[in-house]
Amino acid sequence: MNKNQVYLDACKTTRMDPKVFAAMKPYFLEKYWFPGDFTNIGNEIADKLSESQEKIAKTLNAEAEEIIFTNGGTDGNNIAIKGMMYANKEKGKHFITSRISHPSVLTVFKALEEEGYKGTYISADEDGYLDLEELQDSIRQDTTLVALTHINHTLGTVQKIDEIGKILQASDHKINLFLDSCEAYTKIPIDVKKQNIDAISISGHKFNGPKGTGILYLKKGTEVERTQHGIVRMHSLKPGVVNVPGIVGITKAAELIYEDFEAHVKQLRKLQNQLYEGIKSKIDDIRLNGPRLGERSPAHLNVSFMAAEGEAIMVMLNFADVHVETGSACSSEDLKADYIMMNTGRTFEESHGSVRFTLDKFVTEKQINRTIDSLDKTITELRRRSPLSKKK
Repeated sequence: MNKNQVYLDACKTTRMDPKVFAAMKPYFLEKYWFPGDFTNIGNEIADKLSESQEKIAKTLNAEAEEIIFTNGGTDGNNIAIKGMMYANKEKGKHFITSRISHPSVLTVFKALEEEGYKGTYISADEDGYLDLEELQDSIRQDTTLVALTHINHTLGTVQKIDEIGKILQASDHKINLFLDSCEAYTKIPIDVKKQNIDAISISGHKFNGPKGTGILYLKKGTEVERTQHGIVRMHSLKPGVVNVPGIVGITKAAELIYEDFEAHVKQLRKLQNQLYEGIKSKIDDIRLNGPRLGERSPAHLNVSFMAAEGEAIMVMLNFADVHVETGSACSSEDLKADYIMMNTGRTFEESHGSVRFTLDKFVTEKQINRTIDSLDKTITELRRRSPLSKKK
């Protein structure tokens, strides 16, 4: 991307922080060794990996031994969800998830249902909050896992994990709580002990780290069956070669944000507010999708523009070197109404006219102003052409 382009699709991916790349580089070209116990070079790498586990654990209020490095969010989701369901199949084969979970969660459960597992998919309100009464009522004696998306990727809704954890803790039998936290990590505080969380998956490329890297937090003592097999070099749940440069990179990316986490979140909220207030001041007939500002992810804004189609908005903004997304980042290649928008009571017009703006630490105020101006021109032109606009 050239310096004039504005990238507001951080929910899909982010550019790597140059400091992350610099930290990784020696482990490609100089310190390329495997971790080991019997050589000084192997010990050096093993120590670096242990240090990485400790640094990541600190950001979650976890223990170093509870941190497993993976290939990304989807990899972590598969390892944790399948592993916990398989390990507890004698106790029960029922799971609970939501209708608005991320596709990388839903597809794992679809595969499990084909193996004979049973699931309940709870609903959400118009702001994307899960129905906790429905969650409570869905718990059965054979329920062994509740797996949810921590921050909704389409609406930016932060689920009420504290309350969910308390519901599961009050059950008369153990129910594991797993969270796909790929959109939550580095955006909101996460305390796995306080919130009674058993497992979390995280993806490095969502916070300016390297692609193909991830983190799986797994609470000590949680029963998980292996779903991958091979030579174990670091953890039995993730056998095979250890991606040392990737682990160094994802750790550095987290370290850069958590060294002043509050300032990071404050800046995201400032930009989010600037964008929304600018849109409201220049464009009428819009709808904010998801919770109000201050209650949603600080990096996320989703707005529907009536009498304008989201795909057209995205394409026209692209010509202006402004990059956004319409609907879910994982389902934008077809023209079907977004499943999350429809499952939270939106009309087809609201769904098709929705645009998602997601931020990272490299977005500037100047870029937000450019986005507002380009969006104003785009919506004006599309409504001028639209027969829906002319009917109003």
